[in-house]
Amino acid sequence: MARSASSPRSCRTSTSGPCAAKPRSTRTGRSRSTKEGGELQAGLIPAVTRREPSKRRQTTCNSEGAPRGRPASPVLKVVIAPNAFKGTLTASQAAAAIARGVREVFPDAEVVEVPVADGGDGTVEALVSANHGQYRTAEVEGPLGDPVKATYGLIGKGGTVLELAAASGLALVPHSRRDPRKTSTYGFGQLLQAARAPGTVEFIVGIGGSATNDGGAGMAQALGYRLLDVDDRDLPRGGAALARLERIDASGFESWAPAVKVRVACDVTNPLTGPQGASAVYGPQKGADEAAVRELDAALARFADVVERDLGKRVADVPGAGAAGGTGAGLMAFLDASLVRGAPLIVSASGFDSKLEGADLVITGEGQVDAQTAYGKAPGEVAQRAQAARIPVLLLAGSKGAGWEALSTLGVTSVVALTEEGVDLEQALNEPERMLTQAAVVACRRHQWTTN
Repeated sequence: MARSASSPRSCRTSTSGPCAAKPRSTRTGRSRSTKEGGELQAGLIPAVTRREPSKRRQTTCNSEGAPRGRPASPVLKVVIAPNAFKGTLTASQAAAAIARGVREVFPDAEVVEVPVADGGDGTVEALVSANHGQYRTAEVEGPLGDPVKATYGLIGKGGTVLELAAASGLALVPHSRRDPRKTSTYGFGQLLQAARAPGTVEFIVGIGGSATNDGGAGMAQALGYRLLDVDDRDLPRGGAALARLERIDASGFESWAPAVKVRVACDVTNPLTGPQGASAVYGPQKGADEAAVRELDAALARFADVVERDLGKRVADVPGAGAAGGTGAGLMAFLDASLVRGAPLIVSASGFDSKLEGADLVITGEGQVDAQTAYGKAPGEVAQRAQAARIPVLLLAGSKGAGWEALSTLGVTSVVALTEEGVDLEQALNEPERMLTQAAVVACRRHQWTTN
């Protein structure tokens, strides 16, 4: 049960001297809002520690001079950890909007904002915001060779977060020019190279939204690998050229391992080739027709054979190898990267677990809540960790989709959707922050009524 935030605040515990000699001032009507910084933890994702029931501090006196030993009046701690509301609000904008609603209902609450993501769009923004990191920009080649400015983030001690889509994303290619036979991840490799500064120990990479189907070959070329044809000439960029790959020369690449760890947020399990592979499943949405799909699939099969022979890496059948047009396979082959589930990786890197300590309530959310929210999306991961710590969870959404009820198994006590609160879609799109703040007010009042 959440602790009331409406009772008078007590002074902090006195460490020395009589209470009357050192009076403590009380603060009223103002909330403490913090975005606590968290350090990126290298290595395996830490386990969630179960929360022990909180112990109220014993105070020597309160602001009215009451006797020693009276329990302190607790302060409600609310952790706000939303995903981006796609197309309307970034994760940090959503967190700020929800925080305003929380303060309206619980004006004395301690509010901690922790923007999260699941490895897709918004991963850099969420982690930089949650960790008080810094943005950096590099000029690289886009999917078709045009110059683009790509943003990445520096977080924690030696941590770097970036998204493939910033350099090689589908959104960077006009519909009329989309052709995965020609698009390349070369710019993504340039971005990796630019982001690798002295002291870098770990990369967190989101690979959603790619325009490419080259197996990460362009990335490898930018990093110093040479991909050669039968005449020892460098292959041109693009997925189709891999059909002519004869050998890989790694002499120009300076290995990153073990000094730099690369972890890839990957939520798909597609192999590199075949009916469920990169070309067949994702090629059409990148502009490939049936003939191009067959051509690209054969090219990736050739690529996988040469990688195994020359680099000793068998990646074709690894779950996730087909992610981002085969870039999952390329990252494993060329950078010894590990593919991990996106939501646990990003939520851990946000420092969520440490910020959860001592919390009384968690609020999360995203644009549409459905069955996938519980399985693989950031709000589901947030709810699961809060449930393990025995903390109630409220979820806010623009709308509800099929299977949203599954969230009840993760300890979500209330789901508030804007479309069920008299807000039409156009209004929600035009005033997303105000509407989300109102939804937070509704959710917090319901929580207040059910727990008092």
